Amino acid sequence: MTSLHTTGVRSLIIVAALAAGRRLRPALAVARSGNAGVRQAMGEAAAAGGLYAAIEATLAARAQHAVIEAGSQSLTGAQLDARVARAAGALAMLGVGRGDRVVVQAEKSLSQAILYLAVLRAGGVYVPLNTAYQRDEIAYFTGDAEPALLVCDPARAQSFGPLVLGTRTRLVTLGADGRGTLADAVLGAAPTPAVAVRADELASIIYTSGTTGRSKGAMLTHANLLENARALVTTWQIGASDVLLHALPLFHIHGLFVALNTLLLAGGRVQLLRSFDPPAVIEALPRATLFMGVPTYYTRLLATQRLDRRNTASIRAFISGSAPLLPQTFQAFEAATGHRVLERYGMSECGIISSNPLDGPRVPGAVGLPLPGVELRIADVHGAALAAGEAGVVEVRGAHVFKGYWRMPERTAAEVRADGYFVTGDIGRIDAHGYLHIVGRAKDLVITGGLNVYPKEIEQLLDSLPGVGESAVIGLPHPDFGEAVAAVVCPASGLAAPEPEALIAAARQKLAGFKVPKVIFLVDELPRNTMGKVQKAVLRERYAATFGGA
Repeated sequence: MTSLHTTGVRSLIIVAALAAGRRLRPALAVARSGNAGVRQAMGEAAAAGGLYAAIEATLAARAQHAVIEAGSQSLTGAQLDARVARAAGALAMLGVGRGDRVVVQAEKSLSQAILYLAVLRAGGVYVPLNTAYQRDEIAYFTGDAEPALLVCDPARAQSFGPLVLGTRTRLVTLGADGRGTLADAVLGAAPTPAVAVRADELASIIYTSGTTGRSKGAMLTHANLLENARALVTTWQIGASDVLLHALPLFHIHGLFVALNTLLLAGGRVQLLRSFDPPAVIEALPRATLFMGVPTYYTRLLATQRLDRRNTASIRAFISGSAPLLPQTFQAFEAATGHRVLERYGMSECGIISSNPLDGPRVPGAVGLPLPGVELRIADVHGAALAAGEAGVVEVRGAHVFKGYWRMPERTAAEVRADGYFVTGDIGRIDAHGYLHIVGRAKDLVITGGLNVYPKEIEQLLDSLPGVGESAVIGLPHPDFGEAVAAVVCPASGLAAPEPEALIAAARQKLAGFKVPKVIFLVDELPRNTMGKVQKAVLRERYAATFGGA
């Protein structure tokens, strides 16, 4: 990645301190007010008494209004606060105190949402885990987090029981129907007042996917979550009249922090769906004003051919994130519904970083402008800022950036620079209008014959060719070039599969020779994680021996 280093370049730092909808011009100098803004934000969070205290104030203001629904269940602000207070009392009975971790692997339900809020109210640390993780994976997380409580589905209690033997961790169960030993404990508990926490105390630990090694626990404070949620409320203009159709899982920051925190803070209403089911979503859309999803949700909604301007008329914003939204999906969705999907960009370590504007141009393939309070720069591998238009590492700083990796000070030091900027590992550039474009992951960069190749550029070209539905470009071990450019292509639905040789020939007409894929593989679908991100590590492993590599 040495070619990312450029000497004598102008600094480029984009500081977002504007309300949503305003155009932001690229700044060519370092902003001087960033640290003061961070201190002010932290002070506001501290004064509020933490994330749940802020939510509790909103629930009090919406005491007689429905704030969350799931199936036939509906709770007003007063009812939700009462349920959370009682659940917090149960946590105290089970030995959960201030700063204690609560690891949760449970199916999505209203009870799970209440549990999350109860952990915050009790001053605990919420640690959600993907429901797809198996016993050995759970063993790693519980061993690392050393929780006071492990919450799992009743069907897994017998398997998980040995994980807590000889530890201080207690095992309780919570089913999708709200039943289990945790629910039993809540029935016998008295409500407890919210614990007053400091802004810098942990609210959650989110474990990263671990595709580059051992999973890391990103430590998120009350200030991190509160300030990011407030910035989103401002940017997306979320208010008490909003109704969010919530189809996302609750084990990821998208469903928990981006969706749940924002609506609860703004006093809106959340309609919880058990899972993402396209027909159920389309039926419920007319009763909502907001929808948040991953790109896969939008492609599957379009595939039903039932999406139109009538059943989407009440929605004021369709928001997409967690993985890149293909320009053709953006265009197809607009053609079907008249809505331009609002794409944003974020990650576990710092929540949402940037967003296309609610009022203003939404650029396909771009992830928009930095949120209020976010400082963003494009830098070389040494942390030196690059000029406008140049591709480099995306680095961010602000009150939203995590406290560090749980019990991994060496990894924290490696990924947070001395001046406070977090190295995201994403490669991006800023266009002439200040919009951020993600080129790819630093670990996905292909270096062939000493030359850097950004997969996104080639993917965009391939995706535009006839017969191509989607592509993923990777680097494979090569005895001569070090790495060879390769592409994995899914044919477009309903069309004949393109010929790999024809795709390579078309690419050769548009790209420098070193960027042209040396081989193209056709597959029915690309491997993805639960949030819809293409798992390029899986593809690299699958095709590693193509050119004689190990």
